Amino acid sequence: MPTPGNRHHRRQRIKRITTLALLLLMATWLAMGVWQRYKPLPEGVGVAWPVREANDVRLLVDENWYDAAGQAHQRQAIFDEALGMIAQAKRLIVVDMFLFNDFAGKADNEGMRALSSELSDALIKQKHRLPDMVVRVITDPINTLYGALMPEHLARLKAAGVELIITDLPRLRASNPLWSGLWHLGLSRLGNDQGGGWLPNPLGQGQITLRSYLSMANFRANHRKTLVVDDGNGWAGLVTSANPHDASSRHDNIALRFDGDAALDLLASERLLAGWSSGGDSAPGRWPEASGQQARRLAPAASAEKTALEDAEPRLRILTDAAIRDALLGRIAQAKRGDRLDIAVFYLSHRPLVEALKQASARGVAVRVLLDPNRQAFGMAKSGVPNRPVADELARAGIDVRFCVTHGEQCHTKLLLHRAAGRQPARPAAMILGSANYTRRNLDNLNLETSVELVGRTDTPALAQAAALFERQWHSRKDRRTSEPPSAESAPGALKHWRYRLMEATGLSTF
Repeated sequence: MPTPGNRHHRRQRIKRITTLALLLLMATWLAMGVWQRYKPLPEGVGVAWPVREANDVRLLVDENWYDAAGQAHQRQAIFDEALGMIAQAKRLIVVDMFLFNDFAGKADNEGMRALSSELSDALIKQKHRLPDMVVRVITDPINTLYGALMPEHLARLKAAGVELIITDLPRLRASNPLWSGLWHLGLSRLGNDQGGGWLPNPLGQGQITLRSYLSMANFRANHRKTLVVDDGNGWAGLVTSANPHDASSRHDNIALRFDGDAALDLLASERLLAGWSSGGDSAPGRWPEASGQQARRLAPAASAEKTALEDAEPRLRILTDAAIRDALLGRIAQAKRGDRLDIAVFYLSHRPLVEALKQASARGVAVRVLLDPNRQAFGMAKSGVPNRPVADELARAGIDVRFCVTHGEQCHTKLLLHRAAGRQPARPAAMILGSANYTRRNLDNLNLETSVELVGRTDTPALAQAAALFERQWHSRKDRRTSEPPSAESAPGALKHWRYRLMEATGLSTF
């Protein structure tokens, strides 16, 4: 019969074993979180592709403004161009889009354009017209709520013979290592199934599983927005900030369309992604080679600027993931006293970028920053984080800041424009645009992103049009309201400032 002393020793032993087990679990959790944050990246992530001739470059813009009576006005060009590119293709279409669905959350459906259906219909029509054509759609698993749903338009694409590639996000590093460390200890093996949901879909109609919510908390994403098609005897590419997402159809956005070897580089970047997301090279032999050249890392902007000056022709290069960050920081560092840096972006929170802008302003660069107010997202109210705390910080450093005037839509553009002081033909203008917001998640090899850098003389049409666009958005008029200065009432205060800093540093955020 156990004595009181034996029972005491047993309890102590159980307590020690439990404590050791908890410590082991915590250590394993921490180790897995560190591994997920710093593990090797898949091939093709964070690449600056070679500088190319900028052939048939066109700037495309979706923009909004309000007249004196408060009536909304809109001009759109991006998806009209994308649909036209698809309609003329005969051999290959590769689409990579982040949000490709009709989920609307709590947003008002009035005025929305059915972009997800338009794009799906165009791809299906072209596949039916030319059955031997290869059509690939690469997208993020958020469009299936991480396996809980199969939206009707994606099912139609598959039934039509379109190759649907869902990005293998676990191959990426952890944006939120605190959660991902636990997730990859076993929760990720739970899988998901369609038709078994019992929880509300936060993005739209239907019900989803708890596993979808748990997967979503990793905050990984294929955030790219690209299109490549054959175009006559050559190739054409499109890099944009716009999603074929119905509830995003009223947003301000920007895109660059171009032909030639740069389009093949864009295609090669998507081939790499498709390869490791589909377990191997998708449809071997059906991907054209990018002029026989391999991806290589380049010093930010210097080569493009030099070649553009040598023959007076514009140059561009494709940038993915952290290479976008390097190009942005390189471009800001090159700006000299009297130069102008104009930025229009949906999210600005990346600390090295914020500090670089403050340093540029301090050395005499004229910096203007146009931001989305971060007040609404698909009908849901937002706190203004991160843009309002960052805007306050920049304004205190002497940088001019304005917020877009929005009523439900978003200023979803991601653009940096650099112009030299005065008229100096020896120093060209440059811009960087694409999918990447200026955040840790978008610029530090966590999300998948694609942007393009264009360098040319200031009168290069696409660069001149980008400058004119920024001026229209910056200089608001009573009959064309586009932006406004920060108001005293919108001052964020210390709490929001430190909340933003904590969210940016830890990854416990959606930006």
